[in-house]
Amino acid sequence: QVQLVESGGGSVLAGGSLRVSCTASRYTDFCVAWFRQSPGLGREWVATINRNDLTETANSVKGRFAISKDNAKNTVYLQMNSLKSEDTATYYCAADPTRKRICGTIPDVFAYWGQGTQVIVSS
Repeated sequence: QVQLVESGGGSVLAGGSLRVSCTASRYTDFCVAWFRQSPGLGREWVATINRNDLTETANSVKGRFAISKDNAKNTVYLQMNSLKSEDTATYYCAADPTRKRICGTIPDVFAYWGQGTQVIVSS
């Protein structure tokens, strides 16, 4: 099983920025996604990046969040700008190794998961 390690979570003021990272031994040909989970909302899809670095983001974060990948470092990033209190959650990275061009957006299609990193946005 691929081991995914998240880092970069923490506390930030509303309107601020934060970048979280997810590193594994390899991401070649993978879809990689960020999900978040908070009380009352369950697990929510945030963003995906595919094997050709094509990205998608959820409407709730569009224009504020961006997903990117550094293949040499085997690391996927989620840059979060203009943070709101509603963004407070535990953020998880996940990987789907089945070589999709268009990545899925539901948790069931992702075989590998990290342990999560907590993001707290305060006013």
